[in-house]
Amino acid sequence: MIFSTTDRLVLRQPSAEDIEPLLELNTDPEVMRYIGNGSVGPADRESTAGIVERYRRSWAENDFGMLSVLTREDGRYAGWVTLAVPTFLPQILPAVEIGWRFHRAQWGRGFATEAATPLLAHAFDTVGLDRVVSIRHLDNERSGRVMEKLGLRHTEETTVPSHGGKVAVYAITREEYAARS
Repeated sequence: MIFSTTDRLVLRQPSAEDIEPLLELNTDPEVMRYIGNGSVGPADRESTAGIVERYRRSWAENDFGMLSVLTREDGRYAGWVTLAVPTFLPQILPAVEIGWRFHRAQWGRGFATEAATPLLAHAFDTVGLDRVVSIRHLDNERSGRVMEKLGLRHTEETTVPSHGGKVAVYAITREEYAARS
């Protein structure tokens, strides 16, 4: 199901055809460098299929979740954007996080900002959230620039309890989003 299209991208709910490209994305050490403790993600087809199914259920239950991002020019899987509850960082809960992950070949093309923009609108205009956060590893300056382009502002630095990594938290409120729109 298509969620949105932009000039260069198609955003749709995840499907079984995303399992292989998602597995490739999650096992690329450079892509995963700033995720969690820096290790690669689920490295098998079965656990990756579980991720796809979990996010399909999230859409049905919460009206938000992960969206697969495809390039309009050739229909290739470029990566994903998501709205998700950041349970890994309990000290900022309750919260909903906007995040993204793209194949290295797609980095530097503005796809993260382009794909996250309609999802951020959905968070406020459809889901009715009062605040959206985004979390990045302190060294991941690229993601920090995307957060700022989306209008999020740095609010704090904290530590992820499960692995002790330092992260920066950014946020935007409904009022701040409305003032930008």
